[in-house]
Amino acid sequence: MRIPADKANRFIASPPETVRAILLYGPDGGLVRERANLLTGLIVEDPKDPFRIAEISVGEIREDAARLADEAAAIAFTGGRRVVRVRDATDVIAGPLSDFCETPAGDALVIIEAGNLTPRSKLRKAFEGADCAAAVPCYADEGKALRDVISETLGGSNIRVSQDAMAFLLDNLGSDRMVSRSELEKLRLYIGEGGEVSLDDAIACIGDSASMTLDDIALAAATGNIDRLTRLMDRGRREGLAAISILRAVARHFQRLQLVSGSIDEGSSVETAMKSLRPPVFFKQADIFRGQVRTWPTQRLGSAIESLLAAEVQCKTTGMPVDTICDQTLLRLGAIARVLGRKRR
Repeated sequence: MRIPADKANRFIASPPETVRAILLYGPDGGLVRERANLLTGLIVEDPKDPFRIAEISVGEIREDAARLADEAAAIAFTGGRRVVRVRDATDVIAGPLSDFCETPAGDALVIIEAGNLTPRSKLRKAFEGADCAAAVPCYADEGKALRDVISETLGGSNIRVSQDAMAFLLDNLGSDRMVSRSELEKLRLYIGEGGEVSLDDAIACIGDSASMTLDDIALAAATGNIDRLTRLMDRGRREGLAAISILRAVARHFQRLQLVSGSIDEGSSVETAMKSLRPPVFFKQADIFRGQVRTWPTQRLGSAIESLLAAEVQCKTTGMPVDTICDQTLLRLGAIARVLGRKRR
């Protein structure tokens, strides 16, 4: 069965007993791991219990297609239901997993963790088409979902968040659920019980770590620093940043440039226009941002935003490699920025 994204949390909290295998997939690797851990905790109290939790690699399943069914049918030495987990799954093991979905063995809960899978994925189709299996998408937190994560994490310590600070957190978290949790936990300890998070507090705790790679990618693209952009994209891949998260972060940056540029066109000074942004431009990036405003005409910024939005649509609909779409789009923008910078000089 296919679980819609807006119903995923409810499903994970209480999956039907008839569901024997669950596929967790999507660009947010942290959310995939968090939901896998939550599902495991529903079955086994001790997450390190070697008798009731088994982990199988993709390679082991490829070498022995019956390995998954054998583990699922095994009886725990200490009694109780077991959990079988498979990480980093891809379509290369779609065959054995499809067979298991059709005729599940034993009573163990099988949890499959995967990255971003297209609608054409054989793995997704196997889980979406089976009555005793479920495919659960794990997309990056944004909007209300991200606000709920922030409120849940900080609310446990009765910590309030100012409006500017919340805007900053919403703009700088969300690409990875576990990274967001970690950064918010750091902020919770910094503020203490019953305190209030100001914008300065949020910047001090999160601004230099949670999203600096995304910020740096956006700055490099809008500046036209192709060498730095390429290095940062490679770094982002190693850190697990999803292509869509990168495209959205760069689009937000260009939208902020467009807001400032439009205000200047209407007669505002660059300083006044920049001060109106919420969250404000990070002070370490103010000079670079100011230079980009001078480099990019308002009309060009609009075209750049359209190309970023079109790239996101392509990532979701064409089945083409999302990293390739993302890289080509950003390198194209970087090349435009370099030409515009030369003209300004």
